[in-house]
Amino acid sequence: MNRPETAWSEPLHIFETRLHADPSRVVLRPFHLGWQAKNAPSTRAMNLVEDIAALTEERADAEYERVLRDFKERHWQTENIFAERFAEVAANLDLDPSRFSEARQRLIGAYFCHEYTFAAAALMNPSIVPAPDQSGMQDGSVRFIMSLRAVGEGHISSIAFREGIAEEDGTFSLWPQASFATSVELDDEEQIDAEDTNVFVHRHPESSLSNTVIFPITEQQRGGLEDLRLVRFDHGDGDYEWIGTYTAYSGSSIRSELLRTRDFRAFELEPIHGRAGRNKGMALFPEKIDGKYVMVGRQDGMNLYLLKSDALENWDDEGELLMEPEYPWEFIQIGNCGSPVRTEHGWLLFTHGVGAMRKYALGCALLDLKDPSKVLARTVEPVLTAENADRSGYVPNVVYTCGVLKVGERLLIPYGISDSTVGFATCEISALMGLMA
Repeated sequence: MNRPETAWSEPLHIFETRLHADPSRVVLRPFHLGWQAKNAPSTRAMNLVEDIAALTEERADAEYERVLRDFKERHWQTENIFAERFAEVAANLDLDPSRFSEARQRLIGAYFCHEYTFAAAALMNPSIVPAPDQSGMQDGSVRFIMSLRAVGEGHISSIAFREGIAEEDGTFSLWPQASFATSVELDDEEQIDAEDTNVFVHRHPESSLSNTVIFPITEQQRGGLEDLRLVRFDHGDGDYEWIGTYTAYSGSSIRSELLRTRDFRAFELEPIHGRAGRNKGMALFPEKIDGKYVMVGRQDGMNLYLLKSDALENWDDEGELLMEPEYPWEFIQIGNCGSPVRTEHGWLLFTHGVGAMRKYALGCALLDLKDPSKVLARTVEPVLTAENADRSGYVPNVVYTCGVLKVGERLLIPYGISDSTVGFATCEISALMGLMA
């Protein structure tokens, strides 16, 4: 159980717990030739298969044993993954599986896989939501799911998860992770080359969510899936859907997209269409307001806007100006830090501001429940800023969150530290109200 050990400043209490980048955590991923194939000979994959097929049976067995010595103990169900990957390759290349022994099939599968350290560079920018399954929870406890931006080789960002339990007194515990991780699997392999269409993936039925990673799939996503902002969306009558907005980075352009799930077993990745989708940092309100979906976004790179739409996937509204930088710690720009949280006082919106020396800090604003275009109050000073050792990291002087969790009358706040690690804080909602003017 994690308890707040260090008070940074009232009203936030900071936990000593930190989640760090970990190059030892690797995942066995399919090695897709889709992106490379656009400028490569069309026979590249077939030539690779024929090279393996030309090996003597003894040499093929020896090479497969070498692969197993190197990788079997580093991953989960390694040989099954090789077999599944061979089946996918055989289907794509119209191969006759009877041509190959079982060992040679799995050797071919191994050539079409690779090992990836998905969180070797950084772990940052978390969001947090109540889990779909709250059975057995008592005394105000909440089982939660936390998303994390994991940065690995090539500075590619993917989505990782951690599960845990938050208590009403502000303490929390994280469920353990295995030493291995697994990638989500495509429902249809042909979706790799999808353009502006929805992509459907699922996690392995025997893998826990805390050991699951969602990697870029489409051309638009190839540079990374960045800063997922999850929210439990209430469609009404107890019908909940977990929806996240994230930035799909192609390496040269950005687009906002949606992640949608009902159970965190199957996921839909959906482009946001319309003018608003060209920007990043969109955050969805957890329910409709006056019959419309509502988001907070930063449409001009500096200010916060309120956006409305009749359809989740289409945001063609430039929005209504909501907040501009007002205080020195946010003079350069402001942005949202995840979806607004419903409280008795109003919609509580965490914000980030960028001030002198490009230092990031967290603040809060309070929006009217019925008309969130009305800003009722906002914090004059930051509620959290990078200090001491937390100033150091891949991008120094940054604190940043993509969402907080309401547990009773308290908040659990996971936050990124200098684009490198993740820390945790807790506070009473009433205390935040006292900081606003």
